[in-house]
Amino acid sequence: MILRKTTKPIHVGNVPVGGGSPISVQSMTKTDTRDAAATIRQIKALAREGCEIIRVAVPDMEAAKALSKIKKSSPIPVIADIHFDWRLAQESIKQGVDGLRINPGNIGSEWKLKELVSALKERPIPVRVGVNAGSLEKEILKRYGHPGARALVESALKEIALLEKLGYEEIKVSLKASNVPTTIEAYRLFSKRSGYPLHVGISEAGPPGTGTVKSAVGLGILLSEGIGDTIRVSLTANPVEEVKVAYQILQSLGIRQSGPEIISCPTCGRTSIGIEALARKVEKRLGKIKKPVKVAVMGCVVNGPGEAREADFGITGAKGKGMIFKKGKVLRTVKEKDLLDELMKEIEAWKP
Repeated sequence: MILRKTTKPIHVGNVPVGGGSPISVQSMTKTDTRDAAATIRQIKALAREGCEIIRVAVPDMEAAKALSKIKKSSPIPVIADIHFDWRLAQESIKQGVDGLRINPGNIGSEWKLKELVSALKERPIPVRVGVNAGSLEKEILKRYGHPGARALVESALKEIALLEKLGYEEIKVSLKASNVPTTIEAYRLFSKRSGYPLHVGISEAGPPGTGTVKSAVGLGILLSEGIGDTIRVSLTANPVEEVKVAYQILQSLGIRQSGPEIISCPTCGRTSIGIEALARKVEKRLGKIKKPVKVAVMGCVVNGPGEAREADFGITGAKGKGMIFKKGKVLRTVKEKDLLDELMKEIEAWKP
């Protein structure tokens, strides 16, 4: 069992973050925010996949003014992602967003932050202090020489101190780099020094293949140590894929069950049925199943029966035939060609 660090509780819209609340899954739209209709369509697609908080880029005032329409149609809380111009943050607050993300490296002078806090005090919403290795403050980068973990932590603590001095503490924090060890070290260091809730992720992780691996390693290590209150997987791909991978990471650690989990053998010289093709077909058919179910697809008598018994459902077989398991018990033996259909009949009829 993973023991999570207890952090300060906040709310992003109706989603609790920190304070022992379930780890929430976020993503970011990849549409032009000024195109409200396209952005709303993407948010709804993400919500159907299980996304619980969405962030949208606000590059200019036209995008900021589109947020009201987006917010009204969004089924999940909306966070405005702000860079460079504090006035965009002020306008986003007026438009009704549920949270802000600001970057200490480019938000500007203290007086600008003061103006922003004045607007926040009129309509309190959480602010994420989002530190990125690629956009650290010049003086911090000069002092450390490179965007290492200690530089990221100093940037976050400096911005937090300014917000606290101005009387604002509805804060969550992220410290992201594309380098996995740097990101892990930064979150570990910060977690020891602060009780603010943490949004964890690996920035610019890459295309689906490499990006999934980097995110799984980085987030998996942090989450296994109890660090992290809300997560985003950053992939160069459709954002729906980010949500899927995020849930797979949480599910693999036993933190949240959100849908099917497949256990399948890698195959070897003992395998006498087409497990690779069968596993792909099972995965495709399970894509329509939303209930949490663990399915084992095994190919020989060494580990097959044991793994199948530990799953909710399982199939294991030899050439020409196979067994279907449910909760550790053999239901029946069927022909190899009928394994998939018979397995799916059992899963679809099952009420967990």
